[in-house]
Amino acid sequence: MITKELIKQINSLYHKSQDGGLTEQEKQLQATLRQEYLKGIRAQMKNTLDNVTIVDDEHPVKGECGCGKTHKH
Repeated sequence: MITKELIKQINSLYHKSQDGGLTEQEKQLQATLRQEYLKGIRAQMKNTLDNVTIVDDEHPVKGECGCGKTHKH
């Protein structure tokens, strides 16, 4: 899950890497935090796409409601 604290940690490590470099432990932490961030972004995108409903008045689609009839949602 993406939190303000996660973003703050990622940004802090980024700025430290620009100023003077990171230790190996900090580089590993940075990589782990970035992967956690990307995992959160992917989950948000999947959730968004799973909840998209396409509405097209000109081309009715068989409903996903399970009724088997052609109608608009």
